[in-house]
Amino acid sequence: MISVKNPLRRRWLGALLALLPGLGAGMAAFAQPAAESAIAAWPARPVRVVVAFAPAGAADILARSLGEVLQRELRQPFVVDNRPGAGGNIGTDNAAKAAGDGYTLLLGIDTTFTVNPFIYKGMPFKGSDLRPVMVLASQGMMVAVHPQTGLRTLDQFIARGRKSGLTLGSAGYGTPGHLASAILGHETGAKVSHVPYKGNAPAATAVLSGEVDGGIISSSALLGQVAAGKVLPLAVTTRQRNPLVPDVPTVGELGHPGLEQEVLFALWVPASTPEALVRKIQTALEKALQDGPLRERMRANDLAYEGLTGSAATARLQALSDRYRAVIQATGMKME
Repeated sequence: MISVKNPLRRRWLGALLALLPGLGAGMAAFAQPAAESAIAAWPARPVRVVVAFAPAGAADILARSLGEVLQRELRQPFVVDNRPGAGGNIGTDNAAKAAGDGYTLLLGIDTTFTVNPFIYKGMPFKGSDLRPVMVLASQGMMVAVHPQTGLRTLDQFIARGRKSGLTLGSAGYGTPGHLASAILGHETGAKVSHVPYKGNAPAATAVLSGEVDGGIISSSALLGQVAAGKVLPLAVTTRQRNPLVPDVPTVGELGHPGLEQEVLFALWVPASTPEALVRKIQTALEKALQDGPLRERMRANDLAYEGLTGSAATARLQALSDRYRAVIQATGMKME
């Protein structure tokens, strides 16, 4: 307790204490217009786009292509910052710890949030540390082998796996290919040895060289080699045939709908980002994604436009998380 014996000092202290609530209210009132002004001015300086995967992959291509359009429209640089590793955990953790001021965005894929929490011990961030702004695009994968394996169909591929086992390359632990390998073994009874690489491009190279029996890899990483006849596609994991390789059947057509899988590419921001700023970023993304050359580049890289925001984006990601948690529990998929 503060004891003030001097009457003059007592009156002065009382007046000061009486002013404090008003001062607090005044400061809050001053801060609100300042925050609103900062949101209205966004972006007033360069924006960092963290990509949680290596350069030249689908996420990186999408980030750079989208960044070029946003930079042109908003007149500020959108600088891609590649931070690959740990199935997207490293880059995602970096973005999660950033200020929620709109100057750090994360472009990544769903499995960082829908698979990693169930296979990694001691995740460096919580899913609630970030919020999805938009599910931008989706992409399927391809089951592929080197022509010299002698395998020509998915059934032959599975039969060899049941008989003698298969080595399957993927873009790394926790990635869609890792999950797909676990699903393949669980659904078909094939004996699968997962071989992780540092990205889809090295995994595709491993298939090309015969280092592994095959791979379930991002289709965009294989399209060039397929066109050149260097890699043989056995199936695509999408529900519909891929228009870029229309002669390749879907896993569902071949009697294995349980192998269907698509990768979602989304943009997240730190959870502390104000709602008004999230809406402004969404509006900028929606406009940018209508750019004709950007959409054409997305199609060329086998990225299908999604454009899901708000509750629709959250529900889509949650549905995948629920499905993959059940798959991981059933298959025993884990870090090795």
